[in-house]
Amino acid sequence: MTQRAATTDYLILGGGSAGCVLAARLSEEPRLTVTLVEAGRDLTLDTMPPAIRSRYPGRAYLDTGNIWASLRAYMGQPPGNLDERADRRYEQARLLGGGSAINALLANRGAPSDYDEWEARGATGWSWEDCLPYFLKLERDCDFGGPLHGLDGPLPVRRLTPERLSPFVTRVAETLAAMGHVRRADQNGPWEPGVFAAAAVVGEAGERVPTSVGYLTPAVRRRPNLRIVTGRLAERIVFEGRRAIGAVLRPAEGGEGQETIAAANVVVSSGAIHTPALLMRSGVGPGADLAALAIPVAADRRGVGRNLMEHPSIAVSAYLRPEGRVRDPDEHHEQAILRFSSGLDGTPDGDMHGAILSRSGWHAVGLRLGSLFFWVNKSYSTGAVRLGSADPRIEPLVDFRMLSDWRDLERLKGALRLGAATLTHPMMTAMTDAAFPASYTPRVAAIARPGRGLALQRGTLAGLLDVAGPARRLLIKTVVTGGIGLSDLLADDAALTRYVMTNVGGTWHPTCSCRMGAPDDPLAVTDAAGRVYGTDGLRVCDASLMPSIPCANTNVPTIMIAEKIADSIRSEVHSGR
Repeated sequence: MTQRAATTDYLILGGGSAGCVLAARLSEEPRLTVTLVEAGRDLTLDTMPPAIRSRYPGRAYLDTGNIWASLRAYMGQPPGNLDERADRRYEQARLLGGGSAINALLANRGAPSDYDEWEARGATGWSWEDCLPYFLKLERDCDFGGPLHGLDGPLPVRRLTPERLSPFVTRVAETLAAMGHVRRADQNGPWEPGVFAAAAVVGEAGERVPTSVGYLTPAVRRRPNLRIVTGRLAERIVFEGRRAIGAVLRPAEGGEGQETIAAANVVVSSGAIHTPALLMRSGVGPGADLAALAIPVAADRRGVGRNLMEHPSIAVSAYLRPEGRVRDPDEHHEQAILRFSSGLDGTPDGDMHGAILSRSGWHAVGLRLGSLFFWVNKSYSTGAVRLGSADPRIEPLVDFRMLSDWRDLERLKGALRLGAATLTHPMMTAMTDAAFPASYTPRVAAIARPGRGLALQRGTLAGLLDVAGPARRLLIKTVVTGGIGLSDLLADDAALTRYVMTNVGGTWHPTCSCRMGAPDDPLAVTDAAGRVYGTDGLRVCDASLMPSIPCANTNVPTIMIAEKIADSIRSEVHSGR
């Protein structure tokens, strides 16, 4: 049985990083009624469990109660004409606060040239000069002031101090400096390569501050014009002609019963994977694809789900001797970063990123492994999100096709070489041993799952790593890497290419699948205010709007987008449009 709810001025479908921001900012207008819908559970300061509250996110993003547990994705491109790839679980948050509730906390913005490129690609009003005020608006920088830093925003930004860095991270930073990479204080200062202490969104006591806490404060939640609905999945948007007039919701955990919420305006903020899926289920997308699934076409937009982008990743890890291991197991693991330039023709400065990880997992084995986790900061490969079914309970088909652009492949190979040179440098020998190539493969993810049997296996392997001595390298090659050694890859470019193409991973930064663009761009999905072309009363507001992926962890840029879209909507309300 379908129930119809009262009309709301703005119905926001998706309570992730962007949706919480949008709900908080729009409900500042007393004349507007706002309804925020999230498929996952509520998350407040009082209800945050320890795994989410912690600065170390390694347990939170593996907990299937926090993510879309059945979502899977293809990473690399198919070899030749045969697609024999295996898809992998792809962790995306499903709880209020979205990615900000389970991610690595990092607060970087990207390069000014990223946003100037957005404007050049048809997103008028999204240059760096236009976006910077909204980066300032969202943050309360606790370490730096000046024109590049906000001082009174909802999200506190702090850098790890030297005494909190693990011995391994400190030594890697010193080694990179000896190799010519300049140590710098502020990754959100002027854009330049270097080694930086990580800037993270953490509270005064070191706890995580998701947008469901930083923006949806108790005072905001008490506003009479704001309604927050959790545990409800948006099945489809309801149209009357070309106008969006509401949405049909169903219980996210199954069961019977639908609810239709009528709305004057609908905003989809479900993320770069689920936003295009919801639009397509509602009839907004490539017409032929929708017709093949018997979905009535409300707006034929070829770009919905296309242009999907990620940061392709690979890692180099090493065994940590006891003196190199973390002192505080609850400390943030991504403690410093390396921003560097590949030097490949046509690529910008700082087109590569290396996260210096004090540990490589939450478990006993992970505590004994330090890593350099590299990704292509300025990537060019694109993939797509498609529907395999009109059923909202069935996840969309996600194919990132990472490394389909040769520039991404070559730069990731170069990053692996840099990681090998760093972790085998003479300065590292007292801290590490037995460096090896690594990636977040399904096998690694499976080993990290909770369970008594797996705990026994992890404990056994951890103990063997400690006592193996001269046999440690052979143990890692046999048990961990499946027979692949770092020296083997460095000596054979063809083998290195195969390894990177087979083991490339993402960074949980899906973007660009409903990109903004000019009205005459056939692949643009929205205008610069997030309004979906070919419809009325429908917008998108999340990372899917990005015309291209920025050189950054994408959470803070996504929050910036929500701040800017909210400001645009409020300006329209004030002007009577």
